[in-house]
Amino acid sequence: MGRVTERRRVVRIRDGAVSTRPDTLVAEEPLEIRLNGKALAITMRTPGDDFALAAGFLVSEGVLGSAEELANIVYCAGATEDGSNTYNVVDVRLAPGVPLPDIALERNVYTTSSCGLCGKASLDAVRTTARWAIEDREGGDPVRLEPEVLSLMPERLREAQRVFDRTGGLHAAGLFTPEGELLDLREDVGRHNAVDKIVGRALQQGTLPLRESVLMVSGRASFELAQKAVMAGIPVLAAVSAPSSLAVDLAAETGLTLVGFLRGTSMNVYAGEHRLALRTTAGRA
Repeated sequence: MGRVTERRRVVRIRDGAVSTRPDTLVAEEPLEIRLNGKALAITMRTPGDDFALAAGFLVSEGVLGSAEELANIVYCAGATEDGSNTYNVVDVRLAPGVPLPDIALERNVYTTSSCGLCGKASLDAVRTTARWAIEDREGGDPVRLEPEVLSLMPERLREAQRVFDRTGGLHAAGLFTPEGELLDLREDVGRHNAVDKIVGRALQQGTLPLRESVLMVSGRASFELAQKAVMAGIPVLAAVSAPSSLAVDLAAETGLTLVGFLRGTSMNVYAGEHRLALRTTAGRA
């Protein structure tokens, strides 16, 4: 199976001094996801947790919602001259009775490590109906966050990134409790892949929806990441960088708490501020 990291020769220049040395790079390889034997998507990912990645991707697509709907996931033979397995093709089999979605050719998705939506035929194909409502409609929302606890999550996420320490080239997604305990962390060259790996592991473990959790991501908060949080029933998405306008719109529409520019004790809350224990209204427009 593919390695998470690889070694390459690099010419290093420091203050005019030139030397050669080996460097550790994060691996990036394609993963083809098939559904009941039919090609569905190709994503560029860091090898590892491939079954969880495929399961999480299908949660975000609205195909899967529980472990009972999943029969199994297996590696298929890869495209090599000798027929050996490249571990770059997985086939997801749905449980008997689970409806197979319409997988037309134009619906197939090619994703890069930076975009999990590239190639979708229309905006209608981007929006997916969530199985679980996360909006606090009846006053029973279990998540209340102290801003001080939220401010500690980026550093805890960074401290747990073991592969990033060796390569400097990985994104991370972390699942936290409202009290700040790190439940799970996945690394990948793509933020969307890291989130899919977390969601897929939750599906395999039978813990969806993730209603009492906070999703923390490195980098920015795109529409796609907000949608993945909603599809998994996660009520809070926090990012160290900026959200997109469409991510904010989706958060407001679904009741998702969306936090951006989470750095130290500073943060911007773009939607769902009712889940934060805010002690002042100073500066509000």
